[in-house]
Amino acid sequence: MKKAIILFNLGGPDKLENVKPFLFNLFNDPAIINLPTFFRYPLAKLIAKKREPVAQKIYQELGGSSPILKLTKDQSSALENNLNKKDSNNAHKCFIVMRCWHPRAEEVIKEVKLYEPDEIILMPLYPQYSAATSGSSIKEWKNVCKKNNYNIKTSTICCYPTDQKFINAHCKEILKKIEGLSNYKLIFSAHGLPEKNIKNGDPYQWQVEQSVKKIVDNLYIKDLDWILSYQSRVGPLKWIGPSTEDIIVENSKNQKHIVLVPIAFVSEHSETLVELDIEYKELAIKNGCKDYTRVPALGINEDFIEALSELIIKKNEYKLNEELYPPKVQCPSNFKKCPCLNYE
Repeated sequence: MKKAIILFNLGGPDKLENVKPFLFNLFNDPAIINLPTFFRYPLAKLIAKKREPVAQKIYQELGGSSPILKLTKDQSSALENNLNKKDSNNAHKCFIVMRCWHPRAEEVIKEVKLYEPDEIILMPLYPQYSAATSGSSIKEWKNVCKKNNYNIKTSTICCYPTDQKFINAHCKEILKKIEGLSNYKLIFSAHGLPEKNIKNGDPYQWQVEQSVKKIVDNLYIKDLDWILSYQSRVGPLKWIGPSTEDIIVENSKNQKHIVLVPIAFVSEHSETLVELDIEYKELAIKNGCKDYTRVPALGINEDFIEALSELIIKKNEYKLNEELYPPKVQCPSNFKKCPCLNYE
């Protein structure tokens, strides 16, 4: 059988002049700004225009473009090779779909059709589910399929926050950085969300907490000094906390060695390479920090690629026998928007 794996990521501008249209696509997503199109469209235009100068400076720090597409291609290639080595009974081909910049779903569906797969498997490169990330990408793909009258067997892997190999990947990257360190604060930093999203049933924060708890348990470090915080707050709404900035300031003043772990990002991009590596480092030094270390995003970490591969290959086995599925996350019932089942 031929299987098409659709890898979802956010995307990023490929040149400075595309920063504004990228921002427009981001804020015109109803999962980000939940308003009717009549109101959302002009508001997205306004926000994109207002934020363009600041965003352009960020991407100038990265050489004029986002590296996320190249890095996602590396992950796609590593995953495709792994799948085809491990599962000789099926042919796997990976396709990348970005939510806010190219390649978009409308473009990629043409390539998928030419491949003529027997099955499509949707795999978000967001370990923890949120309606604003995985949910938005999955919904867009299904809408594009419907628009193109493309009906084919499709499976969805919605989340994998406690998958053991995903956890192992984080542990190995963390241990590489903290070996020999003393008096350090391990700060797990995830992209934030408005508090109202969580109150409306989004399971993201709960799933991030499960990821961090399992990583800490698997590090086996007695009296580990750690905390989970949230970064990238924008706008006037109250966001989930504590904020990574506040935690960095507090621990820098206490002369702690700051060790930052991007827990909800698996690819390097502006939030890691600029916000964590440059802006937060400057903030730490300004507040007395002498030592600052950042653990890399998982990228093509062997355990991470193995995690994705195993989730894809064993999906039917897991679906039929829940006991074989340790990464399944039984989200509390108050999370109305949580798919709860990792496959649908």
